[in-house]
Amino acid sequence: MGAEARTRSLEPEIAADGSWRRRRSSFRHWVTADGSSGFPAEGERYHLYVARACPWAHRTLIARWLMGLEEAVGVSYVDPIRDEEGEGWAFTGGRYEDPVNGFEYLRQAYLAADPEYIGGITVPVLWDKRTGTIVNNESADILRMLSTAFASLAEHPVELYPPHLADEIDRLNRVIYDRVNDGVYKCGFAMRQEPYECAVRELFELLDELDRRLVDRRFLFGSEPVETDWRLFTTLVRFDAVYQIHFKCSIRKLVEYEQLWPYARDLYQQPGVAATVDFDEIRAHYYRTHPQVNPSGIVAARPAASFDEPHDRARLG
Repeated sequence: MGAEARTRSLEPEIAADGSWRRRRSSFRHWVTADGSSGFPAEGERYHLYVARACPWAHRTLIARWLMGLEEAVGVSYVDPIRDEEGEGWAFTGGRYEDPVNGFEYLRQAYLAADPEYIGGITVPVLWDKRTGTIVNNESADILRMLSTAFASLAEHPVELYPPHLADEIDRLNRVIYDRVNDGVYKCGFAMRQEPYECAVRELFELLDELDRRLVDRRFLFGSEPVETDWRLFTTLVRFDAVYQIHFKCSIRKLVEYEQLWPYARDLYQQPGVAATVDFDEIRAHYYRTHPQVNPSGIVAARPAASFDEPHDRARLG
């Protein structure tokens, strides 16, 4: 695919002021129900490359499960221990194999899609088996596609992006992405005190606001979870085990929040969701692949609080 078909961004992740900024995703094609994009929604045509440890990839795994797309969209997992100095995400064998292309490294998928690609190698990746290329590597896009474009292929579709809430969902998604999903990384990878202080303050101000929002509603927009809830969940489920310690998100723990903690347990206990969470892989990935943050590679013990504890939020309706 030519340069006009994708946006490449090679700006440094650490800005001049010491703040951390995420690189933009490079492949932004869309699967559409009518095929007008050139990538029609077809069963068994597309494949996900993901890491269980990654919160961005985790979003897509949850959507795939909730929609019942296991037969329509395949999945392969990379090893959670990423080689920061070499090839990055790898298929190391066993449960970490690529039966579609036999790739040893996820980098090979990027080079197959664009032989001149020199950007970051990230998960998730939505791969088109028919044309042998990457459709998209932006988790928000893939999450939205799975719940909309792929709906006709779903065994038990759920409404994750209700049209009457679309504008509100998009607005809250943007805020949560900037200050929570990305906010924990801004805290963890900041190279100077001032940007860290700014990021951690904004993170907890929004968590406090979300905690108040959940006082009288079960989920962020009412009685059923939508994509915003799942986008938030993949950060919350990692918060105390990783971000509170590893990324210095230290003002409060998730378990200290009166509403957010049972809310996160409620989402975790939704049918099938717990099976998408692997705390061992999550902890191994973060503590052992960020030597600039944790040079010893020691993996912090898992917090004692359990996501299986009763949540008592069904009463909110």
